[in-house]
Amino acid sequence: MALSAQFASRIGRMKASEIRELLKLLDQPGMLSFAGGIPDPALFPAEAFAEAFQNALSPAHQAQSLQYSVSEGYLPLREWLATYMSKLGVTCGPEHILITSGSQQALDYLGKLFLSPGDTALVGWPTYLGALAAFNAYEPRYDRLRAGENQPTAHYAEAAKAAGGRVKFAYLSPDFANPTGETMTRAERLQVLATAEALDAAVIEDAAYQDLRFDGAAVPPILTLELERNGGDIESCRTIYCGTFSKTLSPGLRVGWLVAATPVVQQLVLMKQASDLHSPTINQIATCQVAEQLFDAHVDTLRSVYGRRRDAMLAALEAHMPEGVIWTKPEGGMFIWVTLPEGMSGAELLEYALSREKVAFVPGQAFYADATGRNTLRLSFSNSNEATIEEGVARLGRVIRSMV
Repeated sequence: MALSAQFASRIGRMKASEIRELLKLLDQPGMLSFAGGIPDPALFPAEAFAEAFQNALSPAHQAQSLQYSVSEGYLPLREWLATYMSKLGVTCGPEHILITSGSQQALDYLGKLFLSPGDTALVGWPTYLGALAAFNAYEPRYDRLRAGENQPTAHYAEAAKAAGGRVKFAYLSPDFANPTGETMTRAERLQVLATAEALDAAVIEDAAYQDLRFDGAAVPPILTLELERNGGDIESCRTIYCGTFSKTLSPGLRVGWLVAATPVVQQLVLMKQASDLHSPTINQIATCQVAEQLFDAHVDTLRSVYGRRRDAMLAALEAHMPEGVIWTKPEGGMFIWVTLPEGMSGAELLEYALSREKVAFVPGQAFYADATGRNTLRLSFSNSNEATIEEGVARLGRVIRSMV
């Protein structure tokens, strides 16, 4: 019996992550990688986590840390997050927060919550490929979210209806977006919120990189802007905020969170119960202790280090890229988006870059819901020091020059 013949139709929309595949190349001798958008492990607060785990496993706490727990998440961590969110202008309580296994699980749950086959998700062009991977399993169609332009609201609704569904949400990462590194203005955020209101759709705000601002003025989260407009009532908000400790404290512990009105949280709790019961309790306890001790100071360190690396990559691109290549200039985050001359292929460039110069990156096509963006690529600067960035970009420049 060929069990593959019994797979659900959604399986055909599930594809391997190009980034996950590229990470397998990192162990090759001499390989320089700007592919994975991963933190520098040398900057993990390892000693603080060692102490936190030791405390969690002490006789006084081990019964709680090693036991089953509530699906909503460790209460002290949710209380800490409520305080954290209040500093961003979001007044909420622990009951509005669900702890997830990284923000990636939140995206999966939200796809499951909102999308029926044929429904429409509004996404960026390009957008985070992990979001596309999470939503794809629920068989949606995608339409282009045009931030900063007059939103074609009637078009969105009519196209969704013609496809047999309706627009269920707009997904976006407004701060230092993956993959472009770009940040939305306040006016753009308000425009997206207005569009969602006109469509009676949700807004999924992916705030994975929000804390990593190196320069420029901070822009309030979309959830904050919505609360400003409705008198601070989170129960009437359509915005769902997804956060994570993966880019600040540790990605390996898989601790993220979601903030939303209680009816949304309650439904997601039921999904959590049916999926993995709860995120690992000991990881939540350790994360809470480390966050209470050093979160702000640690984030300041990350901003300083990553900011220098961003500057180094921008300078290297300026020095080594041939005419016709352009790139974004992010105010924070982990990524720079490069656009090659028309006619060039990021995938073909990667093939040559790996074989000739041992330098890796992510071709941009994977970040487009319609597989366009053939002449784009994403570079990550977070896990490379300045000398490596200079050498890697110089190698990449040589390959591009040979193909122009």
